[in-house]
Amino acid sequence: MIFFYRALTFFLFPVFVLIIFFRRYFNKEDKKRFKEKISINDHFLPKNKKIIWIHAASIGETNSVFPLISKLTKDNEDVFILLTSTTLSSSQLIEKRKFNENIIQHRFFPLDIQFLVKKFINHWEPELVIFVDSEVWPNYLLEISKRKIPLILLNGRITMKTLKRWKLVSRLSLKLFSLYDLCLSSSEESEENLKSLGAKNVKFFGNLKFCTNVNSKKKNIDLKSVFNEHYIWCAASTHPNEEEIILKTHNLLKQKGIKIITIIIPRHINRSNEIDKISSNFNLKSQIVNKFEDLSKDSEILIINSIGEMINYFQNCESIFMGKSLSKKLIKVGGQNPIEPAKCGCKIYHGPYISNFKEIYRYLREKKIACEISNEIDLSQNLIEDFNNKNVKSKRNIDEINLYGEQILDLTTKEILRLSK
Repeated sequence: MIFFYRALTFFLFPVFVLIIFFRRYFNKEDKKRFKEKISINDHFLPKNKKIIWIHAASIGETNSVFPLISKLTKDNEDVFILLTSTTLSSSQLIEKRKFNENIIQHRFFPLDIQFLVKKFINHWEPELVIFVDSEVWPNYLLEISKRKIPLILLNGRITMKTLKRWKLVSRLSLKLFSLYDLCLSSSEESEENLKSLGAKNVKFFGNLKFCTNVNSKKKNIDLKSVFNEHYIWCAASTHPNEEEIILKTHNLLKQKGIKIITIIIPRHINRSNEIDKISSNFNLKSQIVNKFEDLSKDSEILIINSIGEMINYFQNCESIFMGKSLSKKLIKVGGQNPIEPAKCGCKIYHGPYISNFKEIYRYLREKKIACEISNEIDLSQNLIEDFNNKNVKSKRNIDEINLYGEQILDLTTKEILRLSK
């Protein structure tokens, strides 16, 4: 199986190169740095530093490792972080951080082809490798293990759906997952699934996403100054068909004489025009809001058309609906990360389909921070209760979640450093 995989990836290399050039043409790859995925031409190397290589594929995984990177570099002056990722959006997120390049550098993850893997590891010579979430790349894992470099799966996430897929190639899964020296799982379910796939030394401290730093007090946008007589709430990471329920909720609240502003932040902002048309069909005044754009006081629905702005809107709201949770079509992959609004002290509403984050939602429901709803009637009734409650945002909840995140981060860091010695 490994031989077949290596042969296949080698012969498909020219195809992969063409795909990357094609993606670059459509602005889906970095126009200057896209070659990092298909060649190793780096000459910078830190001097007298212990190189820890962290690979976080996309924006969610990348965001989750920032607190860990900060702690590792702050407490250990001899540590240098090589941070790799796959997506353009994750590289843009890293660029915004303006890291000191003598301490942290970002590179795009080279394709999992044996000759590229060897060149990349030969160049960087990491002393510890950390893959985040569900990153299992056979050529990388085998080469890292062959060189006896400690290897960690961090915040490992193996859903039941993923487990069933790996079970179809059980001999391969036993081989690959046994190569990790340590697996820190993202949930109790993933902990059991990793063990059943052959992973050794599996531990669960909590989901690393609880460690994400969120400034719940700083407001870059002050919506109350524009809509001072209105109640404001937000529907975030919405997917198709969910906006209709959000807009029906808005109309139910309007019918009760409530002055209401609804913010919709779609999971994919290229749907903004589509949502604007749906809003018009509901006879609602909507505005597509681009970054740094003035808000119209006549607007009832604000459709956010920029990336990385969610936290600003969470800070302006007390009640949040998290999307990808109301469509039964997404039953096996439902749910979006609710930790950021929770860390802003918001009350969170979600539908019944949250399999991707069910343990996090369970924790938040136990703390009375999250609540499941089924339709616009449920949602509107809960929002009315929130509007009548002056103490929806709870500092106690914020402090408790932050403390939980700090505990997870401390335990995770200790395990990583123990393995790196």
